[in-house]
This record gives sequence, structure tokens and C-alpha cells, in this order.
Amino acid sequence: MRFFKKKKSLKAVAEGRLIPLEDVDDAVFSKKMMGPGFAITEHTGQVYAPVSGKILNIFPTLHAITLESRSGETILIHMGLDTVDLKGAPFSLLVAENGTISCGQKLAEMNLALLKNEAKDPVIIVVLPETDKGEIIKGKEHVSIEDDVFKL
Repeated sequence: MRFFKKKKSLKAVAEGRLIPLEDVDDAVFSKKMMGPGFAITEHTGQVYAPVSGKILNIFPTLHAITLESRSGETILIHMGLDTVDLKGAPFSLLVAENGTISCGQKLAEMNLALLKNEAKDPVIIVVLPETDKGEIIKGKEHVSIEDDVFKL
């Protein structure tokens, strides 16, 4: 019997400003219809793995990546709002489906200039679609990829 369970958390997926989902300008995410999570704004466009695990799915339009952590949590990383219609143009992915990943590994690069030219919000959203549990770890507004930002 284990008295002390290791607490699980997600690292930041980018260096930038951590915001709650409620502040995302999209009802699907802000009302947590896709599950609990967090978002990062004012970032550099570099997107990193919040956990170690594997890539389950990469959307054909390259705007979203689904991961599975080593402990079995499904995590969706969604890059930008309304970016699906850009057909992948602003995204360079550095991983492939079914590949293994390490926490902190760079997954993608976002072309922020292109997103700005297309008037798209570059917010990076991270949700856990298969649970209703979890919360942002309070105390930091500006985060780096080494920071724990979401407690499972």
C-alpha cells in the first residue's frame, strides 16, 4: 500500500503568459467542453511536450497534436484559434504519429508573423479531453517550459 502517491502535473508547452481556459476567446475551450486545461499567450511560437509519452495523432491541418502521457492521460495541444482553415501553413512539426517524446522536447514551431497577417489568435491551448479533473497551479503568470503549470 502506498501512502504517498506521486502528484502528476503538466509542464508549460511554451515560454509565455499562462492563462486559464476561461480567458480563451473560444467557447469550446473557455467553457471546458473539451475538458480542463490551460492556455499560453504572448509566446515565441516554439511548442514543447508537457509530458513524456507518445504522439497519438497529428491533425491533417497540423494545428493540433494529441499525446498520451506515460501514465495514460490523453492531452490535446491546440495551436491558435480558427487556424484549421490555414491548412497547416503556419506550422512546422518536428514529430510524427506514434513517435515517443520526452518532456520538454520541441514538438512544433508556429509562424507567428503568418498568423498575425491572417488575423489569427496564436494562443496555445492544452486540454485533457478524457477527464474533468485538474487545475492550474497558481503563482506564476510568466512561465517557462521547466515550470509545472497544471496539476492532475
